[in-house]
Amino acid sequence: MNVPEKNTEEELHDTDELFEKLSISIDKGQEPVRIDKFLMNRIEGATRNKIQQAIEDEMVLVNEKPIKSNYKIKPGDKIIIYDNNSPESSEIIPQNIPLNMVYEDDDLLVINKPIGMVVHPGSGNPDGTLVNAVAYHLKQNCPQINESELPRFGLVHRIDKNTSGLLVMAKKQKVMSELAKQFYNHTVHRRYVALVWGNFEENQGTITGNVGRHQRFRKLFTTYPDGDHGKEAITHYQVLENFNYVTLVECRLETGRTHQIRVHMQYIGHPLFNDDFYGGDRIVKGTVYTKYKQFVDNCFKLCPRQALHAKELGFVHPVTKKEMLFTSQLPNDMEQVIEKWRKYSQFKNTEE
Repeated sequence: MNVPEKNTEEELHDTDELFEKLSISIDKGQEPVRIDKFLMNRIEGATRNKIQQAIEDEMVLVNEKPIKSNYKIKPGDKIIIYDNNSPESSEIIPQNIPLNMVYEDDDLLVINKPIGMVVHPGSGNPDGTLVNAVAYHLKQNCPQINESELPRFGLVHRIDKNTSGLLVMAKKQKVMSELAKQFYNHTVHRRYVALVWGNFEENQGTITGNVGRHQRFRKLFTTYPDGDHGKEAITHYQVLENFNYVTLVECRLETGRTHQIRVHMQYIGHPLFNDDFYGGDRIVKGTVYTKYKQFVDNCFKLCPRQALHAKELGFVHPVTKKEMLFTSQLPNDMEQVIEKWRKYSQFKNTEE
């Protein structure tokens, strides 16, 4: 039921969550008909086998409850379909790539993704990805799992190549389905830490505005405040520490659009430090004089990517129903550049 993408992960996906949600309300005059037959006629490119598999995996709900393939729809029913839109790959090659495993059980695993690692294979990144590393890990430690199935059900969400931090993957189809529903219902706890340019007038706030692909520069995303393009995006932010020229902020996501924090922060005039896609790889705040420019350039060298880290991830375990919360430390490059700005800010304050 999903359409394979042809280009790279970071360039083409319109959401960091790997599922689309389709809602259908049944009209008053609808005659009773099997739901698998009904959906096959309503969803372009869907086959009966795929729909029946989705129903079995509880990815199709009627009135918020799982049903069987022989269920007959009736007037007033509300159907919700969760559809995995991650790119398929004909073969995932297990590769012995070190993983920072934060948590693992029979149902899922939580990984602290390093800087520079792409999550899923794609054009331009055929291997060397997180999925390749996880396939090897499963082959070595969970022989009952067929790693060739991993691209089909393992991923629930992504983070950018040059963003570090926490990511959850499922080992079972039903676990993936349950996690996907939590992402859609905005009940997953996700907090990021970012270093951004400039000072904030308010210590906390909410950024709203659809996020979608830029109409002219297709590699970029942008904010559409009027909602005429893109998809709804909501980011809550809290100032953690101010360094006069840059600010350390915590961002909590309600939605998971591609580059959401990076795009939203650019939209309000605070691009992420050293974000070369969205204008943060130049001096945005401060007078450009030789010593200051040299200081900023040194900071860019210390943190040669957008200063963004997925610090906290929380969800309800799909099997045990326990609340899970994971936290990861900031990577060294961000720690070092933050400390450098902290000292510079204190020095400038004493100078003044």
